[in-house]
Amino acid sequence: MSVPSPASSRPPATDALPRCAVCGTGSRQPPFRPSPPEQAPDLDLRPGEPVRSTMARWLQQCPSCGYAAPNITRAHPAAAQAVAAAPFRALLADSSYPPLARRFLAWAHVLEETGALHAAAEATLHAAWVADDLGKEDLARHWRLEAVASWRGGPPLDAEQTVRVIDALRRAEAWGDAELTAETLSASEPAEAVAQVVALEQRLIAARDSGRHTVATALPPPARRPHAAHHRIAAKGEGIFAKLRRWLRRG
Repeated sequence: MSVPSPASSRPPATDALPRCAVCGTGSRQPPFRPSPPEQAPDLDLRPGEPVRSTMARWLQQCPSCGYAAPNITRAHPAAAQAVAAAPFRALLADSSYPPLARRFLAWAHVLEETGALHAAAEATLHAAWVADDLGKEDLARHWRLEAVASWRGGPPLDAEQTVRVIDALRRAEAWGDAELTAETLSASEPAEAVAQVVALEQRLIAARDSGRHTVATALPPPARRPHAAHHRIAAKGEGIFAKLRRWLRRG
């Protein structure tokens, strides 16, 4: 009589619930696989529809410890300490923030505590997008300025990251900082596609326009399927704005 091996005696892996890498709790966490957006991204690279409306599915969150991440089965070694600390617990309990924004801020907090400041800036900007959708302008401005601080606190920014800083400052109505940052980047003679976006930002800043504008406004002609910005995939040596420009011309 044969004895079943340990592997054959366990239930199939597909039946197991994903387990939080911080506390080990299992929970149902459907994976998110976005389809390509059909509309141009905003100047801060928030993707167009239909991806734009799927933010509630971008992050998973453990129902036990509150750890949030694109995949909660993975975590930096220092994440558990960050999640257990008082600032993280206070953030989760702050009912003045929209629940979805708290999820992005929870992820941003872990990233910041583990030293990934640029990624923390991205997650904080996502919280600002949530505030945009809910009409909470004060929170959106606040989180954009926090995102700028995280970007600037990390490694040196490249030209395209600096464009996103400029857009965040403009949307937050930090006019002086936005104008100076745009002038400095323009004077560095960036790549043509980046220069076109900066030129648009400068016009918007001069007009004190803090509204949403898309990349298609800066990189015409418009297109039906303008980009794949949310994938952040670019050819070697080609920046995301140059790639967007090529996609726009295919429309």
